[in-house]
Amino acid sequence: MKKENLPQEVRVRIAPSPTGPYHIGGARSALYNYLFAKKHGGKFILRIEDTDKQRSELQWAIDAMDSLKWLGINWDEGPDIGGEYGPYKQSQKLNVYEDYLKKLLANGKAYYCFCSAEDLEARRQDQMTRGQAPIYDGRCSRLSKTEIEKNLSENKPSIIRFKIASKKVGFHDLIRGDVEFDTGLLGDIVIAKDLQSPLYHFVVIIDDFEMKISHVIRGEEHLPNTARQILIQEALDFPQPIYAHLPLMLNADRSKMSKRKNDVAVSEYKKAGYLPEAIVNFMVLLGWNPGTEKEIFTMHELEKEFSLDKVQKAGAVFNVLKLDNINGYYIREKSIKKLTELCLPYFVEAGFIEVGESDQKIKATGEEISNLKLQEIVQAYKTRLKKLSEIVEMTDFFFKNKVEFDKNLMKWKEMQDADVKEALLLCDKTLSEFEIWDIKKIEETMMSRAVDFNLQKGYPEKNRGYMLWPLRVALSGKQASANPFEIMQILGKEKTLQRIKDGIELL
Repeated sequence: MKKENLPQEVRVRIAPSPTGPYHIGGARSALYNYLFAKKHGGKFILRIEDTDKQRSELQWAIDAMDSLKWLGINWDEGPDIGGEYGPYKQSQKLNVYEDYLKKLLANGKAYYCFCSAEDLEARRQDQMTRGQAPIYDGRCSRLSKTEIEKNLSENKPSIIRFKIASKKVGFHDLIRGDVEFDTGLLGDIVIAKDLQSPLYHFVVIIDDFEMKISHVIRGEEHLPNTARQILIQEALDFPQPIYAHLPLMLNADRSKMSKRKNDVAVSEYKKAGYLPEAIVNFMVLLGWNPGTEKEIFTMHELEKEFSLDKVQKAGAVFNVLKLDNINGYYIREKSIKKLTELCLPYFVEAGFIEVGESDQKIKATGEEISNLKLQEIVQAYKTRLKKLSEIVEMTDFFFKNKVEFDKNLMKWKEMQDADVKEALLLCDKTLSEFEIWDIKKIEETMMSRAVDFNLQKGYPEKNRGYMLWPLRVALSGKQASANPFEIMQILGKEKTLQRIKDGIELL
C-alpha cells in the first residue's frame, strides 16, 4: 500500500446531507478525517451539503453538528464558526456553482438536455432488450445553438448534462491501491436541474476545490463516483485531491448497514445510553487495525496513532456485543458521582424520581432520598451495566412500595414451596434481631444461617442459594439482580422486612 502522500497542508472535510438523522457510518468517516487531520497537523472542515431543497431540513443539519460535538469530533472551519473558505453551506453558494456551470456550457463540456422522462425510459428499455448498457445516448449534445435557445425561450423542461469522455480513468487510492474505471460505460451524467439547482456530483467538486481540500476520505460506496468527479475536475482544470475509500460497515449477516433499514442514528445510540468515548473507540476499530492487541484508546491516543495505511479493504462488521463491552468498560471507569449524573435523566424519564429545588434532595415515589442513596443504587449495578438506559429496568424495584413477580421465581433448583417459605421465615427472624443495620455483620450471620438451613433440609452444605436465592428474589422480584446484602443496605431494615413478609404472603 502506498504511504500517505502529504501535500504542503492537509485539509480534509466531512459533508453531511441534512436529509435525516446523522448516520453512524457518517460519524465514522468524520472520525477518520478528524484523526487524519490531527495526526498531520492539518485542518478538519465541516460543510453542509443541502442542495437537495426538497429533503434538506435545518433540524438534520443541527442533528449532525450536535452528534459530532457530542462525540468530541470538533471542526476547524464550518457553518457555525466560519473560516477562510466559506460559506460552508451549499445553499449559500448557488451563485458560485452557477458561474462554473456557465463555464462548462460555454466551452461545450456540458449541455442542456430536453429529453422527457418518458423518452429516457423508453430508450433505456430498448437498450436493455438489445443487451446494451442503459446509458444516455447523448442526442441532445448534438442540438444546434439555435435549437437550444428556442427550447429555453419556450421554457421547455430541461436539465444540464456533463459530457463524459469515453476513456480509462485511473487514480491511486490510499487504501485500495491503483483503481481504474471505463467511463464509456457511464454515459453523459446530469450535473444540474437548472443553473440554480446543481447536483451532488458537480457541487462536491467545486466545494473541494474552493476549500482547498487535499484528501477526500469517504466510504467505499462513493468509489464509483470518483471517475465521474475526476472528469469534471479535468474539465475545469482543477487539481485532483488524494482519495481514500473506507471499507463498508456491515451488519452481523454481512449485509450493508442502511440508513433506511437500520436504526443507526448517532442520536439513537446516545439515547440508549452509550458513552461518546465508547462510540469513538468502537468506530475507529471498524476498519482500522492498530497492529497490536490493544483495543481501548482515548481520543488523544488515537490522534497520535491513527494512520490510513492500517485501514483494511474488507467490510467491517458492526458487532453490537463488542460495542456493549467497550461501553461497559467506560461505564466502570466513571466515578460513581459522574455515573449517577449520567443515569439521572433515565430515572427521571421513567418517572421514578423528580429532581427537586435542592440539588441535594431527590423526590422518589413519594419520599425524599439523598444523592448519596441514589449513588448507592447506581454503585450496586455499576459493573452490570452495558449501557446507561439499562439502569431503569435493573433498579426499578428500589422505587416501588411493593414488587410483583411469579412466586415460582423464588424457588432455587428443586426446592418445594414449603422450604422456600421456611427459608424466608428464617431470614425474617434473623434480620429482625438486628437493632443496628450493620450489613457486614448481617452478611456474616446470614451466611452461617444458610449453612444451618442446608444441613437441616439435607441440601448441599456449601450451596447457600437455598436460603439466599428466595431472599434476593423477594427483595428485588427479579431473576437477576445485585446480591441481597447490597439490596438490603439500600432498602434499609423496614423495607427489607416488609419485602420478606410480602414474599411469604405470596407463597
